[in-house]
Amino acid sequence: MPKMKTRKCAAKRVKMTGTGKFRHFRAGSRHLKTGKGSSRKRRLRKSNEVRSTEMRRIRSALPYGV
Repeated sequence: MPKMKTRKCAAKRVKMTGTGKFRHFRAGSRHLKTGKGSSRKRRLRKSNEVRSTEMRRIRSALPYGV
């Protein structure tokens, strides 16, 4: 059976933690920062865990991890 291909769009957007969970960066932190508050901008710097409802899609897109 041939090897499964990694979906590169998912590999660039998601990182795997040491425990096997996936983390993603938050949307809305690239531009138009003058209208956002400082606490909101601080929150946007941090990564967030992928939701449990999306985990099946992420695991199929990344069959060998990241």
